[in-house]
Amino acid sequence: MPTESPVEVELSEGVARLTMNRPARRNAFDDGMWGAFLAAMEEILYDPAARVLLLTGAEGNFTAGADVAVLEAGAQGASKSDGPHPFARVMDHLTETFDKPIVAAVDGFAVGFGMTVLLHCDFVYVSSRARLRAPFIRLGLAPEAGSSFLFPEILGIRRASELLFATDFVEGEQAVELGIANGCVPAEDLLPTAHAKARRIAENPPEAMRATKRLLLDGRRDAVRAAIDRENEAFTHRMGSPENLEALQAFREKRAPDFSKLQSDDGKKK
Repeated sequence: MPTESPVEVELSEGVARLTMNRPARRNAFDDGMWGAFLAAMEEILYDPAARVLLLTGAEGNFTAGADVAVLEAGAQGASKSDGPHPFARVMDHLTETFDKPIVAAVDGFAVGFGMTVLLHCDFVYVSSRARLRAPFIRLGLAPEAGSSFLFPEILGIRRASELLFATDFVEGEQAVELGIANGCVPAEDLLPTAHAKARRIAENPPEAMRATKRLLLDGRRDAVRAAIDRENEAFTHRMGSPENLEALQAFREKRAPDFSKLQSDDGKKK
């Protein structure tokens, strides 16, 4: 039997719907899915018939972010790469080159990249059962995708600190209140609502839209790229740390992590 693609693209009326499609893993990203996601973004970017990107997930979830198996491989130093990871190229597009409007339709879990990617979308609609989370600290890691700059920029420093340090789930209506989402609707209305917005936006003059999107990207590009550089350094340092290993082991064993007896990075007990 043919294997389903981890990313599916459907073009209609100027709207390219990109669906993250690993439902058995809550649409979490492994290396293959990152490559497919990057290829789909570039296909949409260079297709003149695609005027707006509609980003969504399959079967009741947006995406759970990085697959835990991938995080474990990275923590153990077992991940392999022959060059820049597709994630880096995805971020290049989101912050610099993807000059078409992005509409997100978020149902169910939107965790890690599933939440931070929303900071790079132009319109975000969530369902009433959406659950967004930035779990980086809880995983012994650091923020990603420019979120250390964009969360305070969008939410304000107090709310950003609450989100990043407490790592609690953000429900659908709360996402609207925080300014992360434009609207919250029942799950059955989510895709129709988001697609209607995307279709309406796609009716605009395409070159004027792209010029406007480039201006919006340029206005914050330097600050976001600087944040990403700092985050990449911190993330790499945290990956495979005692805290990260304990967090991943606890996740695998379905228990609460215990960081109280771990050694700090300089070898001194916390």
